[in-house]
Amino acid sequence: MQVTVVVPTFNEAPNVATLVERVARAADGVFEVELLFVDDSTDDTPVEIERVARTAPVPVRLIHRDEPAGGLSGAVIAGLSAATADVCIVMDGDLQHPPEDLPRLVARYEQGDVDVVVASRYAGDGTASGLADRSRVLVSRGSTALTKAMFPIRLREVTDPMTGFFLVDRRRVDLARLQPRGFKILLELLARQPLRVAEVPFDFADRHAGASKASLRQGLELLVQLTALRFGKMSVFALIGAGGAVANLLIVWALSSLGMPDVPAMIVAAEVTIIGNFLLQERFVFQDMRAEASGIVSRFAKSFTFNNAELVIRIPVTAWLISSWHISVVIATGITLVIAFLARFLFHSLVVYAPRHRGRKSVARRVVEEVDRQAISPGEL
Repeated sequence: MQVTVVVPTFNEAPNVATLVERVARAADGVFEVELLFVDDSTDDTPVEIERVARTAPVPVRLIHRDEPAGGLSGAVIAGLSAATADVCIVMDGDLQHPPEDLPRLVARYEQGDVDVVVASRYAGDGTASGLADRSRVLVSRGSTALTKAMFPIRLREVTDPMTGFFLVDRRRVDLARLQPRGFKILLELLARQPLRVAEVPFDFADRHAGASKASLRQGLELLVQLTALRFGKMSVFALIGAGGAVANLLIVWALSSLGMPDVPAMIVAAEVTIIGNFLLQERFVFQDMRAEASGIVSRFAKSFTFNNAELVIRIPVTAWLISSWHISVVIATGITLVIAFLARFLFHSLVVYAPRHRGRKSVARRVVEEVDRQAISPGEL
């Protein structure tokens, strides 16, 4: 069997030679292997990879990305796309994923009943001893539990969806459907499409050299990734809306503090956030729908008109809440912004970014299909 081992690297120069040597030794007489490094480093890692490749006992290739789009997940997708073999194994470059376990992943795949073989720290006699301390163990366990809770069907047979060590038959994966972000690419693969999965336990080893890349930022990226996977476009739309709501409240507060009457303050804040939200939605929410939708001027006109119509309704309601409930302008504005969220999302999904050529489906059918596709993709029933 031919296997491409995809290794995304970021400043892992001290580990390259040892990794290549151990992979070659593990594959010898078991399967044909090539090592494909996808490197986003800012140090001399690519130089070291090229040096090792000249005398390596197995083929070693390098893709160095000057613009590392999609982070580690993007690097893995680039490696899967460029691999020579259809059977690919993804592993880290720090040797916490032992190369000696590669034959076990291949042997399980060769049974012929799965598309993905996950090397799990939490199955059978697997261990997570390579995690630096108890806090990282708790974070790992907690994030795994959260992930499985959010995808109880897709991940029901997976104990370690957060691992970066797995085998995948790329012929079973639609790479074009993936939207790589952050560093948990296996989660992206399993959540976006149904795949047959098996697990083999492994011992998560200590880092061979260099420093861990774990950080608070990665934790926040994981939360964003989980939210986007679980709730599709609606989650990103909600994040932008939440940011706009905070900006709206701050503008209202600032203008009110400067002595501007409540209603003019709300109007100014609303117009500023309407324009800002539209620009962010264009870039981060509906970017894949722009090509088939009407032109940007038309899209902006529809969005701006709807949001202002909603504003005409919302401001009197807000004023009524202030006078009837005797609450502050900030709280009243926040309540009405939350209520308006769903209406805005539906209008933008179904009208602003609707394809120019819809076909002959009924309006009701289009509404149901579009809401399902945009709001809960890749969700589960």
